Amino acid sequence: MRAFLKGLLAVVVGLVVGSAVNMGLILLGGQLVPPPAGTDTSTTEGLQAAMPLFGPAHFIFPFLAHALGTLAGAYVATWMVGRVSRLPASVIGVLFLAGGVASCFMLPAPRWFEVMDVLLAYPPFAWLGYALARKRGTAR
Repeated sequence: MRAFLKGLLAVVVGLVVGSAVNMGLILLGGQLVPPPAGTDTSTTEGLQAAMPLFGPAHFIFPFLAHALGTLAGAYVATWMVGRVSRLPASVIGVLFLAGGVASCFMLPAPRWFEVMDVLLAYPPFAWLGYALARKRGTAR
């Protein structure tokens, strides 16, 4: 029971850390690559309306946010459990992947971005977070 609770806590903390990294990069991206003039991206409706006006540069930070948020969450979860189990990092990857798939249905992003995001941002970076934590010996 103690191992289960430790794993659950690791997943929750990993989700919080990964979400914070994700949001930080999304906010930074909006500053470095501003949306097209006259668009309001502060609401879901405004973002949906602006999406067809976005160029490829507007999708760099969302991809980085999804990939690095997943990486950070998986790394932290692996570090917290302190054992060889891939389960916490895998759960982080699956939960972030579910969020990415949901956003494909909510926002009309270009298909190339949706495919790249779903295939390259979540499972590979969850595995990379796990591998880095194990390799660096930071897993407790």
